[in-house]
Amino acid sequence: MAAAQIFTSGGRDGAGMDATAIDHVNLRIPADGLDAAVGFYRDALGFDVENRDLFESGEKPFFSVRLTPASVIHLRPAEDFEPPAETAFDHVAIEFAHDIDELRDHLEAAGVEIDRRLEPLGATGVAPAVYVTDPFGYTLELKAAPDAD
Repeated sequence: MAAAQIFTSGGRDGAGMDATAIDHVNLRIPADGLDAAVGFYRDALGFDVENRDLFESGEKPFFSVRLTPASVIHLRPAEDFEPPAETAFDHVAIEFAHDIDELRDHLEAAGVEIDRRLEPLGATGVAPAVYVTDPFGYTLELKAAPDAD
């Protein structure tokens, strides 16, 4: 079986592995980036920060930002962090159950600068989205649900 078929949902012939979701994304941040991460992901975007105690005690090399009950972003502080502009990484897209105007209003009230607004095609269809940059240079696509607008 071709490698491309292994990770498709059912594959073209139905014999592939059935992926159910992306569980997590692991992003490296500067070693001193904990407070900036909490300020952006928790305070500005409203996500819960998890495992901070395990990170601070040295039990885990990362802490997490809970996006949904089934998905997180692991943030791994690293001494050798390099901004994503130096890598092949482009962005992470996060879908919200709000219309784009609610998203925009929330971001503006939190002081988050909106880089651009588009209507990209994603896994659940075409829907309006705004793009923001986190304190470490990662681009986030914050997308309304296709039926939210």
